[in-house]
Amino acid sequence: MERLPFSLPDFQPGSVWLVGAGPGDPGLVSLLALHALRAADVIVYDALVDERVLDMASPDAAREYAGKRGGKPSAKQPDISNRLVELAKQGKRVLRLKGGDPFVFGRGAEEALTLVEAGVPFRVVPGITSGVGGLAYAGIPATSRNTNSAIAFVTGHNASGDVPDSVDWHGLAKAVPVLVFYMALKHLDRIIAQLIEAGRAPSEPVAVVSRASTPAQQVVVSTLAEIVEAVHQSGIEPPALVVVGEVVRLREKLNWLVASVEP
Repeated sequence: MERLPFSLPDFQPGSVWLVGAGPGDPGLVSLLALHALRAADVIVYDALVDERVLDMASPDAAREYAGKRGGKPSAKQPDISNRLVELAKQGKRVLRLKGGDPFVFGRGAEEALTLVEAGVPFRVVPGITSGVGGLAYAGIPATSRNTNSAIAFVTGHNASGDVPDSVDWHGLAKAVPVLVFYMALKHLDRIIAQLIEAGRAPSEPVAVVSRASTPAQQVVVSTLAEIVEAVHQSGIEPPALVVVGEVVRLREKLNWLVASVEP
């Protein structure tokens, strides 16, 4: 690490760092995350971690893939959490690397609780969640004084993979002007139907942002009434965010990322 006007914490053997890698662009990785990448003995990483971020790691660090992608064979969460404990008990510096932020729909809390129960010391290094950073790369602010004073992050599926049944859709639709859905493409039609039924205007703007902040970024903009068909026609694929609200209209002037690929 280059000389800094402050000291970074030691990555102690036998400990685990839960680190957010951001939405994709490796330039968005924090100094602490870079420090962890260079010091780790083993990196347990997710499917959404950009390969360019992994390329910043020490060449001596072992890598273990622990990705979870909907509809595809993947490691069970308890197995991943227990593996972190096992590696730490071996005296290794364990970096658990997650896309976005580990505590925003990243299951970081579950892993941290397992570490606590096992008596393994850990540190959390926040990352830029895609619901903020990914939208910014699409030219869509999370908030703007002229459009919204509140925003909600909502998961597009529950633990069983279905539309969340714990969400008060009517309350959410009426109370929050901007809604950002993570992992929502699979159930997009049902989610949109819930919002319209709850009172959101069919003409309200919607954007779907795929592979945000990467060279493969793709954005589809439409309305609640037409977004499902627009997504179908575009061929856009996960990982993707869905943002609903008047703030989406600002993209017309704020789409600063010239490299963005439009359908």
